[in-house]
Amino acid sequence: MKVAIVGAGFTGLAAGYDLGRWGHEVVVYEARPTAGGLAAGFRDDRWEWALERFYHHWFASDEDVIRLIDELDARDRLFFPRPTTSIYHQGRIYPFDSPLRVLRFSPLPFVDRLRVGLVTLYLRLTRDWLPLERVTAEEWTRRAVGERAYNLLWRPMLIAKFGEDHYREVNMAWFWARLYKRTPRLGYFVGGFQAFADLLVERVRAQGGEVRLGTPVRAVRPTAEGRLRVEAADGAAEYDRVVLTCSPQAALRLAPDLPADYVAKLRGLRSMGAVVLILALRHRLTDGHYWINVPAGEGLPFMGLVEHTNYIPRHHYGGDHLVYCGDYLPPDHPYFDYTPEQLLEAYLPGLARINPDFRPDWVRAYWMFTEPYAQPIPTLNHSRNIPPLATGVPGLYLACMSQVYPWDRGTNYAVELGRRVAREVAGEGGDPHHRR
Repeated sequence: MKVAIVGAGFTGLAAGYDLGRWGHEVVVYEARPTAGGLAAGFRDDRWEWALERFYHHWFASDEDVIRLIDELDARDRLFFPRPTTSIYHQGRIYPFDSPLRVLRFSPLPFVDRLRVGLVTLYLRLTRDWLPLERVTAEEWTRRAVGERAYNLLWRPMLIAKFGEDHYREVNMAWFWARLYKRTPRLGYFVGGFQAFADLLVERVRAQGGEVRLGTPVRAVRPTAEGRLRVEAADGAAEYDRVVLTCSPQAALRLAPDLPADYVAKLRGLRSMGAVVLILALRHRLTDGHYWINVPAGEGLPFMGLVEHTNYIPRHHYGGDHLVYCGDYLPPDHPYFDYTPEQLLEAYLPGLARINPDFRPDWVRAYWMFTEPYAQPIPTLNHSRNIPPLATGVPGLYLACMSQVYPWDRGTNYAVELGRRVAREVAGEGGDPHHRR
């Protein structure tokens, strides 16, 4: 078959890789000048490696992406440091990434720390998540760990992630998934995630596929002959199958002929956006902390601070100390219209709270990135809301972040989704080796 894939993120590239190696003719369209989607990177002139626009790492349990890296004979480029993940509370940073460190978290009474540890262990041993989507994370965790621990730890984190408007709606299956598969060892790829995306592009092309960067798609429409016409910046072409790997909102815009029931499912999906400010500092900001969760109510203007060079050595980045300040916000939040200078001004006081020695002249350079579709909001019984991969338009598929539920968004699940939609496309195409 001749297959078009809209989007060269990890979902689109994984799908293109599989379809190409099964003998299908693949064309991947990407609006941006680089591949990688939400995991794409950028490079300062003085850096050896690219840096992700939004902070990224893999867990040691991320089987799908590790398996793909193995298939690409690139396992020697994958490595797993063990950085420190912490929590900010009332002016102090507490390491919070092991049972022992949770037990040492002095702001909570010991009995509450023990209860948090036991509840976390229970969730990590629980396999059946479906019953958990019938209750909100607020209700379940409040009952399980008690009022003090809920109000100090998990309520502020839910608010930081989903905002005051949505945190009470999030179901417990999403919360379970965050604890179930996470590991203290965190994986990275030599050269950054951009290097992995570029390797996938190279392999898709080596199999005879095309990856057209800087080529936005304007519309996908069915033809009278039962094919699909892709209208792109470089012209129009017809395909047997088309896979959209964009947001639900973009899919509604690109595919105006979607059936009414599918449109209703897409319109029912809600999500948070992301705003990130990346700073190249002349001095280290924190004492060895990689990931710092900043619960709501702490008075800081961002919900997370990630000091990337406390995880990946800074000699790959020209000696810079690289820090992300990020937040999940409604897509209509004023920050999305800020200039980088305005966001820096808004965030600087928070950096001084993290480290009282911080001075604005520590900042050598800074970059701002935004994404309106960054964190799906999973409500009660959310599995019923997930649209199928097949859209109802013959030959047209959608594979997006909202469909990896109950797992949280991430490149491992993007790869799994891409390979899953490739199997469905190939199976419908009549290939007996890949029919499922």
